[in-house]
Amino acid sequence: MSTRLEALPHRHVLTLPSEPAAVRVARQTAERALIEWGIGLRHPTVDPALLILSELVTNSVRHAAVLSPQVTVIYAAGADCLAFAVHDRHPYQPSLYAPITGTGAGGLGTVMELTLGLGGTAVVRADADGKGKSIWITLPL
Repeated sequence: MSTRLEALPHRHVLTLPSEPAAVRVARQTAERALIEWGIGLRHPTVDPALLILSELVTNSVRHAAVLSPQVTVIYAAGADCLAFAVHDRHPYQPSLYAPITGTGAGGLGTVMELTLGLGGTAVVRADADGKGKSIWITLPL
């Protein structure tokens, strides 16, 4: 799996209003991009990847919209790797690898369980000004 995201030959960027409809549009855009890039929607990584993407966009819409009127999704892929990021302008950076306790931890817990189960990686990258972040997911194909 390629670990250098800038080396991935396929890229697409989508910016949407931080509204519930963004989840559906981000997922549909991912499906179209994957098809265009020759990655079949029946590939075993695709359904979990789309769920991870949906959870991350949902989290941005629910928790960051007050400070971030837009959410940006970056899609990327190569021969052996699928990657995507969800970016918002809220400064809070969640701990992706923290133990999940209690009943309210669903979304990121699901993201991490799926990501790690597929042999992927997840990282939070802060914006240079500290007022936003991107959560990057990389999955092997």
